[in-house]
Parts: sequence; structure tokens; C-alpha cells
Amino acid sequence: MPCRDALPKIPTEKIFEATACVDEAGRLVLPAEVAAHWGLRPGDRLRLATNSHRLAITRSPHHLVKLYVESTTVCNLACRTCVRNTWDEPARHMPLDLYQQVLEQARAMPDLRLLSFGGIGEPLTHPHLPEMVAQAKAQGLTVELITNGTLLEPRLARALIEAGLDLLWVSIDGTTPESYDDVRGAQLQVVLDHLSDLQRIHRDVGRFTPQLGLVFVAMKRNVADLPQLPRLARRVEAARIMVTNVLPYTRELADEILYDRALFLPRSAPSPLSPQFSMPNMDWDAQTGTVLVGQLRASAPVYLADAPLDWSRNTCRFIQQGCAVVGQDGRVAPCLGLLHPYTTYLHGYERRIRAYHLGNVTDRPLAEIWGDAEYVAFRERVAAFDFSPCTICGGCDDLKANETDCFGSPFPACGGCLWAQGMVQCP
Repeated sequence: MPCRDALPKIPTEKIFEATACVDEAGRLVLPAEVAAHWGLRPGDRLRLATNSHRLAITRSPHHLVKLYVESTTVCNLACRTCVRNTWDEPARHMPLDLYQQVLEQARAMPDLRLLSFGGIGEPLTHPHLPEMVAQAKAQGLTVELITNGTLLEPRLARALIEAGLDLLWVSIDGTTPESYDDVRGAQLQVVLDHLSDLQRIHRDVGRFTPQLGLVFVAMKRNVADLPQLPRLARRVEAARIMVTNVLPYTRELADEILYDRALFLPRSAPSPLSPQFSMPNMDWDAQTGTVLVGQLRASAPVYLADAPLDWSRNTCRFIQQGCAVVGQDGRVAPCLGLLHPYTTYLHGYERRIRAYHLGNVTDRPLAEIWGDAEYVAFRERVAAFDFSPCTICGGCDDLKANETDCFGSPFPACGGCLWAQGMVQCP
């Protein structure tokens, strides 16, 4: 492990320490630099969330900030957690000319800042990936990708560094060779050696991007590895760790979930039956940890140092963060969960998810698709999240698909979405 002075300087998000004011009409006036940073324009409608002493402002869902590009559906592994276990779509790379068409159309999106290579496939299998990264960087975009890391050999790592990649997420679903192989069917040491080579090349070229993040898909068979994950992250000089639950595509995976009780615990308002439980910062160990765990298993709303621990329910991060997805064939979806059709399981029900596409960039420009009345209405509907509470319901026939729900919501009905309930998350 290198000395502290040799570690790269990790960039942080810009935090505004500014003063807003309220005018005579009661309107909140934000500093110009804050409005510019968040892409706010006159006429934008922003959602407000409050508690007894805090006001939170959520960005308008109608500014495209982050674009996921599925560069490929090809993969070199056969992980037990993968959607490929239940589908038969062909594995293909996005043609380079189609990608360049996406980039050209992205120029018309004034708020777009981040391009993320993600989706179903393994981006490092694409023969033109470094070139694709460099082209996005030349357009002024921040670029990230997620990989299983097994193909990150030194020559490719150097090419990605030289292309200007900003953030590299690596999936590590086990911290021992045995648990990693059990999930991924691959060798953990190969990935760790590649990450060591990545840091060596960083020092050779004097450039400490891409920043490294680790993603861990937690389930019963590997959750015991989580305490060792921060140590492994320090070993490979990762600056970020993201843990997500498994999305069960098979009945076998449905028995592996760690959120069976959590699905039935909706965010509740304080009441005599479920009083608000506010905890301070303290040492969390075997003695104090049981207190918080006990409260999390109850139905009471829990706050840690004034921050609600269950703020993620009924919130679509893809909509809130201004995201869209372009598949390897050019089809546009509002989120990763609706890019492809697949089967999943919820409360013991087999659930068929139908893909939802708003258009194809080969037929219409991205800006036109984004501004289409159907897409605008969908974003408004998901931002309001007036869907039936499928994840806490005992189940009905509507749960077997995302076609509708007991509120009569049109397709796609998002009440059973595990992303929107904070169970599943993606970089």
C-alpha cells in the first residue's frame, strides 16, 4: 500500500455554500451559479420535500443530465446473477457509426454532462471502447463505465487512461476466491492483478483517473464477505463502494434476497403506533448495532443525525437524476430496468417485465425523443410516483407483469420496481 502522500487526489462533487433569498412574493431566488449548475431555467417546476426544519429541492425531471449507452450485449462471463439466464436476445456490439450518431445528437442536449457505458453487456469486449471514450471526452462529457474487470489487461487499461476515462466501476461480488468464483465463475486474483496494474500505470503516466469504484451485489451466499470489502477497496485504491441487492431473475435467486422483510416496511409518518426514532452518531458495534437493527425491523421511521434512513422509497433515481438509456441497437428507454424484457420474481410470483421504448435514435433525434409528449408525461408520472404499492402488497394478478396495477396505471406500471424502493441500485 503506498504512503498517504502518494495517493491520488480524489475529486469531489461541487458543494455550494451560497445564500438564497425569498422575494416579496414568497418566491425562492437561487444564486445564478447554483441555478446554472443544476440546469434550472425560468418556468421549471421543482418538487419540494420537507421535515420539521429542512427543505429539499428535487431537480426538474425534464433535463437530460446522464446518458447510459449500452455499447454491447456481449459478455465473456456467465454470472449466476445475470439476466442472460432468462432471455434469448442476440449478443451484439453497438456499431461505431451508431455510437457517433448518438454523440452527435447529444450535442443538442444542453444539460447533458455524463455518459455511462452500462447495460447488459461487458463494455470491455467492444473493440472500439477506448476510441468511444475519447470521442465522448472530446465533446466535454464526463465518462464512466462498469466492468467485471477480467479483461482489463495493461494495454487496455493504459488506453482507457489515455482516452480520459473519469470513473471505472468494477463488479466484485466476493472478497475470497471461493465466493467470487461461486457468483462470477471467474478468478478474483485476475481482477485484483489488473487493478494493481491500473494503479501502476496511473503512476507511470502521472494521471490518476479513472477513479476506481467497487460494486457488490449482496445476497445470502456472499453477504458475509461485506465486512472485508472496505479492506479490499483500500488494497486496490478504490475511492467508492456501492452495494446493491440482487435482482432475482431466477427462482434460485429469489431464495437469495436479503430484503424479504424490508419490502413490507413502507416509509411511515410518526404516530402513536409508530413514533419517530431519532439516533445520534455513535460507535456502531455489536452492542449498539442491535439497537438500530431492531428499529429498522420495526415500522417506525428512523432518523440518524436528523437524516431519514428510508428516504429512498417511491423515488426513481433514473428520473430524479435526469437519465435516459440508449440500447446497443439505438432504442431509447427511460431506465436500465425497462431497456430489455425479462423475467423476475417478487413475493414468490414470476413477474414478466415488458421493455418500454420511446423511440430509436436511428429514426428520430435524441432531443426529439426526449421532448416527446409521451416521454414528458411518463417522467411526470414517475416523479409523482402515484402507483399502487406492489412491493408491500401480498400480491395479485397485476403483480405478474408491469402492464398495469390495481390503481389502473397504464403501462409501464412502476409500483413493483425494486430500483424505486431503494433495494437495487446502479452506478
